[in-house]
Amino acid sequence: MASLKDLRSRIASVKSTRKITSAMKMVAASKLRRAQDAAEAARPYAERMGTMLGRLATAVGSNEGAPKLLAGTGKDDVHLLVVFTADRGLCGGFNASIVKAARLKAIALKGEGKTVKIICVGRKGSDALKREFGDNIVARYTGIEGKKGIDFSSATEVADKVLALYDEGEFDVCTIFYNKFVSAISQVATAQQLIPFAGEDVDGEEEATGSSAVYDYEPSEEAILADLLPRNVGVQIFGAMLESSASEHGARMSAMDNATRNAGDMIDRLSIQYNRSRQAQITNELIEIISGAEAL
Repeated sequence: MASLKDLRSRIASVKSTRKITSAMKMVAASKLRRAQDAAEAARPYAERMGTMLGRLATAVGSNEGAPKLLAGTGKDDVHLLVVFTADRGLCGGFNASIVKAARLKAIALKGEGKTVKIICVGRKGSDALKREFGDNIVARYTGIEGKKGIDFSSATEVADKVLALYDEGEFDVCTIFYNKFVSAISQVATAQQLIPFAGEDVDGEEEATGSSAVYDYEPSEEAILADLLPRNVGVQIFGAMLESSASEHGARMSAMDNATRNAGDMIDRLSIQYNRSRQAQITNELIEIISGAEAL
């Protein structure tokens, strides 16, 4: 049984931990609002850009003049996985869910005889994947989120690396893995094919909205796609970074809230145990005094 001194030390330690988790929760909550607003503000632009590129891609089809980012290389032997995680932990299952999704995808691709290459955006993803796929990691990026949040220049750096590898023929298919923000307690692990461009079902969208407008493009569809598809890579990566940032802060706030509550419950249990032990010790001392007095 723990002594009174051990119980006092443990109670003081848990109280100190509770102060830290409570402070981390408040910091994450303050950052979450800004990150959530940024992620939600970026969604309409990315979605409309994807829709427009989908219409252009449908118009171009499989023409010989189709850009390489749309037509692809004609193979799917080499896959590039871009994994977005956090630089820090203490955010529940945020990092683990993305690492698990990327790991399962890499194992499945290797089982099919494909070659896998990985770009890790975030220290935690790199640390987790390097144990099993260290030789497959071709680039690592850390410290993406600055004091003022995510900026487009960070996304451009990653996008330029992806496009450079594609131009050099280093991969055939690129897929990004990130957590899509739903709420502070819910983030969805998402895999999105980035290269070659996989357009949305534009016909289905037009049927649902009742719109069947015909668009004329100037210059040609091929020229527009050649200019916008590289931009779309940067836009989608930027959107993934914003979603991942908001998800990280939401997951950390939720995890620290749970940790603070658990610390409070532990303090209550330890306090009860301490009071009972102290009461038992006082009772024993009184019994010893009374027994000694009666013996005299």
